[in-house]
Parts: sequence; C-alpha cells; structure tokens
Amino acid sequence: MDISFIITLVIIAVFFFYVVGIYNQLVSLRNRYQNAFAQIEVQLKRRYDLIPNLVETAKAYIKHERETLESVIAARNAAASGLAAAAADPGNAAAIRELAGQEGALAGALGRLNVVMEAYPDLKANQNMMQLTEELTATENKVAFARQAFNDQVMSYNTYRQSFPPVAVAGMFGHGADASLLEFEDSAEIQEAPQVSF
Repeated sequence: MDISFIITLVIIAVFFFYVVGIYNQLVSLRNRYQNAFAQIEVQLKRRYDLIPNLVETAKAYIKHERETLESVIAARNAAASGLAAAAADPGNAAAIRELAGQEGALAGALGRLNVVMEAYPDLKANQNMMQLTEELTATENKVAFARQAFNDQVMSYNTYRQSFPPVAVAGMFGHGADASLLEFEDSAEIQEAPQVSF
C-alpha cells in the first residue's frame, strides 16, 4: 500500500467524522430548543385552561360587560390555535410570529378585563376570583421563565448554525434557516422608570 493513499484515507475519515459531529451537534441543539418550546406549551395550555374559569367567575358580577368577556374568550381561542401551529414546528418563524401576535392580543384583552374588574369591588374580593388571578399570575411567571429558556436555546442553535464551519454544511442537513425567538409584545416594549417628584 502506498503511504499517500493511507494518508488520504485518514484525511477523508477525519473529515467525515468531523461533518458527522457537526450534524449531531445541530440535531442536539434543535432538539433542545424544541424541548424548551414544549415547556412553553405546557404553561400556555395551563393559562388557557384558567381563562374560561376566570371569565365564568366574572360573568356573575359584570353581566353588562359581555363584550369584554367575549373578547377575552375569542383572544384565548385564537392564541390556543396559534400555539398548536407553533408547537407543530417550533422552528417555523411565521408560526412563532403568529403566536407572539396572538399572545399580545390575549394580553390586551386580559388587560381590558382587569380594568373592568377594578370597577367591581365585590368581584375583586371574591375568593374564587382572587385564587384564579393568583394562579394566572403564577402561570404568567412560568411562561416568562419558559420563554427565556426557549430563547436561550434558540440563540445557542442559531449561533452554532451560523458559525464556521457548521454554516458550510448546515443547509445540506436541513438546518438552512435560523430558528425564531419568541417575543411577546409586552417584552418588546421599553418600559420607563416612573418619575417621582416631591
């Protein structure tokens, strides 16, 4: 056997195993962000399950605010369908943007419901309403943590996929596009510190 032939085989084998390593890392990072999205899905479903109970409790007190209650339910249903589409493919940028928009609409509807509830002290004092509001707040916090974990995993995936040499081979293995961060409208807004004057 010729020594140059053996060296060529060794170089080809090293290159092959290096490309396999890149592929495995891409798959691992994609699986991590998909798992992180599954955690968001769990928390959002919990949130969606709480909203009808919140609306039902509020109905008894604010009968003439039917339009507000209906808008909350409609926004909840739209967000739930957006979640189903995004859960089917967390790497789909359009589905992630659609979910973020629908979550923004739901947050707006819940905000309007909170404004209406302020006018009804009996409703705010209702034990069921207080418990549901507390559970919803806790779930919102869990969604925020899960969303941060997802965005961290997406960032890791995108950074690795865009770096060299993975960028040279990622497209060949179905990793040609970046995954999208999940940013809700409230997280994109810059909130100013309150001004205090004496």
